[in-house]
Amino acid sequence: MIKNLVIVESPAKAKTIEGYLGKDFVVKSSFGHVRDLPKDNNAIDIEHGFKPTYVITSDKKEVVAQLRKLAKEAETVWLASDDDREGEAISWHLTEALNLTNEKTRRIVFREITKNAILNAISSPRGIDMDLVNAQQARRILDRLVGFELSPVLWKKIKTGLSAGRVQSVAVRLVVEREREIERFKSEATFKVTAVFDVQGKTLEAELPTKYKTEEEAQAFLQRCIGANYTIENLETKPLKRSPAPPFTTSTLQQEASRKLYFSVAQTMTIAQKLYESGKISYMRTDSLNLSEEAIQGAANAIQSSFGDRFVKTRRFKTKSQGAQEAHEAIRPTDFGAMVVSSDRNEQRLYELIWKRAIASQMADAEIEKTTATISISTQPEKLTATGEVIKFEGFLKVYIESKDDEEGSDEDVKGMLPPLSIGQQLTLRQMQATQRYSRPAPRYTEASLVKKLEEMGIGRPSTYAPTISTIQKRGYVEKDSREGKERPYQVLTLKQDQISKQTKTEITGAEKAKLFPTDMAMVVNDFLVEHFPSVIDYSFTANVEAEFDEIAQGQKEWEDMLDNFYKKFHKRIESSESINRADVSGARELGVDPVSGQKVIAKLGRFGPYVQMGEENPETGTKPVYASLRKGQFLESLALEDALELFKLPRIVGTYEDKEMKAAIGRFGPYISHNSKFYSLPKTMDPHTVTAEEAIALIEAKRKADAEKMIKTFDENPDVQVLNGRYGPYIVVGKKNVKIPKGKEPAELTLQECLDLAEQTPEKKGRGGFKKKTEPAADKKPAAKKAATTKKPAAKKATAAKKK
Repeated sequence: MIKNLVIVESPAKAKTIEGYLGKDFVVKSSFGHVRDLPKDNNAIDIEHGFKPTYVITSDKKEVVAQLRKLAKEAETVWLASDDDREGEAISWHLTEALNLTNEKTRRIVFREITKNAILNAISSPRGIDMDLVNAQQARRILDRLVGFELSPVLWKKIKTGLSAGRVQSVAVRLVVEREREIERFKSEATFKVTAVFDVQGKTLEAELPTKYKTEEEAQAFLQRCIGANYTIENLETKPLKRSPAPPFTTSTLQQEASRKLYFSVAQTMTIAQKLYESGKISYMRTDSLNLSEEAIQGAANAIQSSFGDRFVKTRRFKTKSQGAQEAHEAIRPTDFGAMVVSSDRNEQRLYELIWKRAIASQMADAEIEKTTATISISTQPEKLTATGEVIKFEGFLKVYIESKDDEEGSDEDVKGMLPPLSIGQQLTLRQMQATQRYSRPAPRYTEASLVKKLEEMGIGRPSTYAPTISTIQKRGYVEKDSREGKERPYQVLTLKQDQISKQTKTEITGAEKAKLFPTDMAMVVNDFLVEHFPSVIDYSFTANVEAEFDEIAQGQKEWEDMLDNFYKKFHKRIESSESINRADVSGARELGVDPVSGQKVIAKLGRFGPYVQMGEENPETGTKPVYASLRKGQFLESLALEDALELFKLPRIVGTYEDKEMKAAIGRFGPYISHNSKFYSLPKTMDPHTVTAEEAIALIEAKRKADAEKMIKTFDENPDVQVLNGRYGPYIVVGKKNVKIPKGKEPAELTLQECLDLAEQTPEKKGRGGFKKKTEPAADKKPAAKKAATTKKPAAKKATAAKKK
């Protein structure tokens, strides 16, 4: 007989908690949700108040059976899932799936996995909060309704397999609109004037507050400075205070881990989850800035012992987010005295970031003295200014400085101090420069800055940020990529020893690292949704829906009423979408006429992505159109005829090797070299339009070497069977089936019969979503663009054919 059964969400958490509770407690994991809406159309009974039908998911049937058996034996069942809506829903689903009674069930919550927190939770159990469960149910049902009704509209009107979602489509819209904003941006040049003076063996740097729009104006200013005297006209010193940032919420942790540690949003959450489950940090899904009194005291003690009393300043931060009622505390260490918590490098780095941020939030302001020197020019009224700062007291800067995004600049950086100066002091000019600078568009989003934007707009919640960012990339709407910049010339005018010289320099502009780029598919889908389903993709509407979920969680709104209000309008839109003409939403554009052949050039969105087409099919003459895929960074809506004509230069013959031609082309899986009926993927650093014969040969030889090292054993009597060396060790391939090699078997000594027997014992893998898993590397297949050009029309051609009918 079990006295107490504690059910948590993850095995790691179960292991940590088991160490804190005595022998009377058995701790087991539910491995997350145990029930969900079935995948068919019968999941929600719309006619009867949106009543959901839940089923135990196939991968959880065994888990539920085991938990049900244990729960039957136990005197008391403690449901200890996370302290948020999702966690509350898991506890409720467990109650239903395990047939638990109110008498023997206790719901306990905690925000950190420490002995104190667990024992406190056990001493103060509560019932299941159905308001929180209903808020989670409302979100799940609403998102299912949107996905199930809107996605088929996209399949009919644009392309099979597309998906739409209430939050994901809004996130995609932000990325698309930013890309178009960058595309429309016209860069303007201005001249910034800076001067360098010698002051008693030291250097003083100053700048002119005014920027000149033309080279002539900058030149005229420098001209007026010839022979001028420079004098310190005024010195102004004032004290400044800088305050620390509040402790981390989910979104600020994602942003700072991206900027400082270069983690993706998903990576940050995975590592934070491990730290939480091992009892090192408080719960990592939160939008609260609050710290418990115990945490504030713990931070104060750590600061005091390391830096002294003067560095301690107790602060209580107010949460700005309206929907933060359910999140009780910011992310912080459970023990401020613990500095090393993991042997895993990334876990330790993230922990240190959390520790520093939480500690800094309870430290004194930094005290800085800022000095501004005004420098007069004897020959004209304009004045130069120089600023410097001296840190009088480090305060929180001793531990932590917050990073900034591209667009914000890093105003937390403390400037250097000025050399000794006095009013009336004469300065010696070393040189003055007017440098041409260009205005920049708003930067593309990173994963973290997109999360920041969504949070600012009130869209999504801590638990949804990471899944949303992952979904829009998995669905092929957004790509995280780095792009090389372009070289751009700029002018520098220099005044030195009363002589003005002019120099043209170059800079790299537009380089991007790990930024989010929309695909053509994103642009077409986004425009379709904006035009035909404006409410679903409207920013304020999406934020209002989040606010309504919050009202349900607080017991202020009935979830069925909220869904009813939404669904009536939404379903009418779905029904009216039947009249939309598919050809109108394909994103197709006529670019012009090829000057050589006189044939029409069209840009379209096809089954495997965007492409250009020259000419039409003529059944009488047998002529077929020519196709070419777009290059990375090109978009259907902005592609020019010249760009398209350049694309038709592929495939191009790069050279010959072993008496066979090497051709460069772009296919479904990207750019490649074809040689002797084999295909070799080009790395990102190589362009199919410019790749050389030497580079292509090196690529072919490297692939052959890798393939030779991969092959352990083949069988002449059955070429379909191979023993290969894979990424995770040796394995057997029989036809399209991958087969594990049992322990103790030497891969090189396997016989053909042994391989066939092992394959027979290995069950067939079930396909997902109707798409077969690729069993060969992309580069070894004939790329689709190539197939399209030589065998049949791409799928997008069917839309045109249908329209003609």
